[in-house]
Amino acid sequence: MTGSAPIEITEINLPKSLAVSVIMESRPSASRWIDEAWSVVGVTVGESTINAESQAAQTLIEQDGIRQLLYSGFNLTLYEDECESYYHNIKAPSPGCYVIARNNGDDVPIPYLVSLSFDEANAYLECEDTVFTTTLAPELYRWLEEFVLVHYVPEKRIKRKRKNWKKAGREQVSG
Repeated sequence: MTGSAPIEITEINLPKSLAVSVIMESRPSASRWIDEAWSVVGVTVGESTINAESQAAQTLIEQDGIRQLLYSGFNLTLYEDECESYYHNIKAPSPGCYVIARNNGDDVPIPYLVSLSFDEANAYLECEDTVFTTTLAPELYRWLEEFVLVHYVPEKRIKRKRKNWKKAGREQVSG
């Protein structure tokens, strides 16, 4: 035998959903229009044991006007019909994780969805929700990459042929 067998990728241990937690950070703003600026510091894999039984945010740090809050209890789910968006995400110079949030009455963004699909995040952005982007954690990157390798086959691009409208018009007139 001179050739080697192709590598087969299977989804034996590939979960479609992972438990994640979101770390949000508030810093004093330099703008005179807002008091504090919010950002997502990161998305961590695994259930938080700190805040497992309640949906309220757990304060991690609060000093010098900087406050970090941990929101846990999110399920990050991958869908086969979103594979093209996932593919473009991992091919990007800086792959991202998207946290969709809605403001409570005090202008504090509360995350309610975590996604790895740029298309899904963009849809929420068009609906005027707040979308935060953070870098993709290495374990999420590997999980997403394996999911894409198992489920995504890029469509072959086909060059369209121009239709000869003059010829088509003559055929209709003579027919």
